[in-house]
Amino acid sequence: MTVTEVDRRSDTQESAEPDKNEEPTPGVVGMLERTGSVAVPIAIGLYALLYLGIQEVYGVFNVSPEQVGIDQATIFARLVGTLVLLILLGAILLGPVIALGWLLDKVTFGHAARLVRAIRARPWVAALLGALWCGATYWGFLGYLDLDEGATLATVVIVAAVIGVLAFLVPFRLLRSRKVGRAGMKIVVGAFTGIGLGFALMGQMESDAHRLATTGQPSLWLAGVGVQDQWVVAADRASGKQLRGGAKLMLLGKSNGVYTFYDCRNQETFRISMEATMIRQIALDPDRPETFDCRKQNLG
Repeated sequence: MTVTEVDRRSDTQESAEPDKNEEPTPGVVGMLERTGSVAVPIAIGLYALLYLGIQEVYGVFNVSPEQVGIDQATIFARLVGTLVLLILLGAILLGPVIALGWLLDKVTFGHAARLVRAIRARPWVAALLGALWCGATYWGFLGYLDLDEGATLATVVIVAAVIGVLAFLVPFRLLRSRKVGRAGMKIVVGAFTGIGLGFALMGQMESDAHRLATTGQPSLWLAGVGVQDQWVVAADRASGKQLRGGAKLMLLGKSNGVYTFYDCRNQETFRISMEATMIRQIALDPDRPETFDCRKQNLG
C-alpha cells in the first residue's frame, strides 16, 4: 500500500466520525464551553435583529429613534434588558426539554444517548439535520416579508427543506471533517437560530406597533423592548389652549428642545417646541379596556 493510499484512507476515516481521542472538558467549565459556543451567536444575531426592530417600530410613527431622543446607548441598554428577559424565559423552556431528554435516556437504558452519538458520528446525517434547521430559520425572514401569507404547514416544511439542503448541506458536510469545522458549524447554526428568531420577533414588534398607532392598545412585547406607552394632554404655553382639541396624545419622546407627539385620533405625528408647550395629565402605561380605541376619544 502506498503512502498516498494510507493518507487518503486516513482522511476518509477522520471525515467520517469525530476524533475518538477527543475528550469533552468535564465539569462546569465544559458545560459553559459547549453552551457558550451556541448561546453567544444566538444572542448576537437576536440583538442585531431587535435593533432593526426598534427602527421599524418608530418608523410606523414616521420618525427615527434619534428624533425622539433615543440614542445608541439607550437602545443598547434596553435591548440588553430584553435579552436578559428572553434568557430567563428560554431557561424555563429549556430546562424541561433537558429533563425530558434525560428521562428518555433512562427509560431507553442509554439507547437514546447512543443514538445521538451515532448521528454525530455520521457527517452526512449531522450535516442534514443542521441544514434543515438553518433552512427553517429562514421562515422568520420570509414571514417578515409577508411571503408566507396563506402558506400551509406542508409548504413551510418543503420550502425550509429546499433552502436548507441547497444552501447548507454540502458546506456543513465539509465542516464536519475537522474539529474546528464542527465548532464552526455550531457557530453558524447558532447565528442562524438567533437571526430566525429575531426576524419572527421583529415582525411581531412591527405588528404591535401598527396596533398601537391605530387603536392605542399597547403590548407586553413592545414594553419589553423599551417602547414607552405614555399619553399626555398638551397645551400651548402662551394661550393655554389645549392642542388637538384636548385629545390625549402619545408622547414618543423629546430631542433638541422639541417634543414629538402622536395624535392617534388623526393618525398623525407632529413635533413642537418644548418652550411653547405645556404637558398636562401625564399617564404612563394607563389601564385600558380591550375595546379601547384612541380614535374614538370623547373630547367633551
